[in-house]
Amino acid sequence: MRQIAFIPRIGVLPVKVIQITDTHFSPSKTHFNSNWAPLLAWLETGKPDLIIHTGDLTVDGADHADDMTFCMELMRQAPAPVLIVPGNHDVGHLRGSPQPVTQTRLDRWLSLVGPDRFTCDIDGWRLIGFNSLLLGMEDENEDAQLAWLEQAFAAAGDRRIALFTHKPIFVDEPLEGDTGYWGIRPAPRARLYDLMRQHDVGLVATGHLHWAWQGTLNQTSLVWGPSAAFLIDTLEREMPGERLIGAVIHTFEGATVSSEIVAVPGMTSYYIDDVIDEVYPKPQPAGEAAE
Repeated sequence: MRQIAFIPRIGVLPVKVIQITDTHFSPSKTHFNSNWAPLLAWLETGKPDLIIHTGDLTVDGADHADDMTFCMELMRQAPAPVLIVPGNHDVGHLRGSPQPVTQTRLDRWLSLVGPDRFTCDIDGWRLIGFNSLLLGMEDENEDAQLAWLEQAFAAAGDRRIALFTHKPIFVDEPLEGDTGYWGIRPAPRARLYDLMRQHDVGLVATGHLHWAWQGTLNQTSLVWGPSAAFLIDTLEREMPGERLIGAVIHTFEGATVSSEIVAVPGMTSYYIDDVIDEVYPKPQPAGEAAE
């Protein structure tokens, strides 16, 4: 089991954590790269204590190492420590999909980006990031992460818990069926709910949907962070929330957290519909691409 990764405790209250997500940067498919400069300028002005990236760092890091190294060069420009969990375009997706999670893809992430999960303790809170793409894989990697999550939750002590991951735990309803590409499957979602019921989870912050939304589940705040790359027009169905390009400011103080979805000035609201065949062409029937 991978060891829990810590960054130094942040002792000044309140603690500002900025969540960015779904940046989809690439050195070869540069369609959304222009959004980095205004996002970086906004981060520098906002002076966060910590930045958490909730996945889809890359356009296609799942098959191209250059995408990951390019994106990590950008993340090193950030004005605060950055913790990152992977998205489906970083490590792959469900079994049977054109680009499923494999050990090769996971190892590429681990070698070029770092751990696919983390814990970070701040005053009153434990922040936990994990790899939602392992949920539903029904393999040893999923089992190992579940054991890690159980340990991370148990070790929180009297701290509240904030979860950060790529895929939302549900899209429309907490007990919905299998939403395929978009949400976590019912069986692993139920195991996650069991853990949440046993502990004081105050926040679940995710990305993936390219919609911005806030809601609650019992006493837990739910936030879908807006993409920093593109919106989806008519390629997919309407989802809860609103279409915007931006980020989320999470402010932790004592036992409370407040979350503000922000449309970042200067960023361009690209639509994937306009460039889908260039950015994500239909895959050829073959094995994993070469690096």
